[in-house]
Amino acid sequence: MPSLCRDCFHIADEAMASCARCGRRRIATHPELLTLSVAHVDCDAFYASVEKRDRPELLTRPVIVGGGKRGVVSACCYIARTRGVRSAMPMFKALAACPDAVVIRPDMAKYVYEARRIRALMEALTPLLQPLSIDEAVMDLKGTEALHGAPPAAVLARFAQAVEREIGVTVSVGLAANRLMAKLAAERDKPRGFAMTGAGEAAAWLAPQPVSLLPGIGPAMEKRLAAAGITRLGQLAVLDPKQAALRFGEDGPSLTARARGEDGRAVDPDRETRSVSAETTFNSDLSDPAALERPLWRLCEKLVRRLREKRLAAGGVVLKLKTADFRNRTRHARLPSPTLLPDTLFAAARALLAREADGRTAFRLIGIGAQPLADAADADRGDLADPTAPRRAAGWAAVEALRKRFGEDAIARGRALPTNPAPPKGPAALPPKTR
Repeated sequence: MPSLCRDCFHIADEAMASCARCGRRRIATHPELLTLSVAHVDCDAFYASVEKRDRPELLTRPVIVGGGKRGVVSACCYIARTRGVRSAMPMFKALAACPDAVVIRPDMAKYVYEARRIRALMEALTPLLQPLSIDEAVMDLKGTEALHGAPPAAVLARFAQAVEREIGVTVSVGLAANRLMAKLAAERDKPRGFAMTGAGEAAAWLAPQPVSLLPGIGPAMEKRLAAAGITRLGQLAVLDPKQAALRFGEDGPSLTARARGEDGRAVDPDRETRSVSAETTFNSDLSDPAALERPLWRLCEKLVRRLREKRLAAGGVVLKLKTADFRNRTRHARLPSPTLLPDTLFAAARALLAREADGRTAFRLIGIGAQPLADAADADRGDLADPTAPRRAAGWAAVEALRKRFGEDAIARGRALPTNPAPPKGPAALPPKTR
């Protein structure tokens, strides 16, 4: 059975307890080591790892990256996870579980910069690279052996080592015959994981696992399956397509196929982004419609910047609200034509907000998204319904140019300003002298 040393990349034809070349014991052994080519790469606690890299004194401390007490956990280190902290958990629950945690506000610009450095290392491995999120991607390295002079497993071990040395964070790698099993393999041995699942062993490995392990099975589907007496993937895998369709609808057959480890999806570098969004959690619940409109406007500006970065435009608007009791409300409106103007987005979202914000319901979060997406080149061309769109687009471009040169606060719409601005400081705050 072939083995690979993850430190010096030596490959042996037999299983090794320690490397015959360097003596180290980080050995990957698998019957299909030399042939598996689909890889899922996931950074380990990415945001928290970047912060610990920059602040070594935090290496042994539990670290949470997230908002204030009313926000949610964006990421947490593995020490915090052992205390029960999880991503997307409300901050007050996270701090109750881990009161000694160091809480750090997210620095997205820094995380995006480091993610792009990691992405560049991936792009050197294969053109078949499909990013899934800021810190996660899937690759197909089939046919790259001649280019790299090594099988995909060795190439990925080198990549993981390069990320650790050059970027200062770690990744976990899953290697399998398809995307589904590669993702599940990447989650098996975190952090610094390197796991493989062969085509012939997928069904047997999945059979005893709980149904919640399978991506796409959330709490609601898990309850539905449990009501049918199905709690393990092996029980789901034995259903034939007709039974699956009768029990679970049109998605039933694909659900049972995935429970057997089957996945026909190809790695698609051209996969389009489905949506772009921005949201914020308030320091205190808001119920007044006017108070909700101010952060909504700022989010519209942020959304436009994110769309421009991706060379996309909004073909529709999605408004997201979360009530004080953590209930989500999502409303959608299609736009007459694609736009990259925050005022157009705001007008559509404001109309949706007016239907939900009655002054009695309190909200803890508001968000806005663009869906469907369109090409940026098709945005704000102007038509009979909105002939001034090109002129307004030029005006907004001028505003953004001023902000880029003089700072974000160089120019702002009145609706973005607080209703009770802080009094001025310094000499200007003193009353005039009287004689």
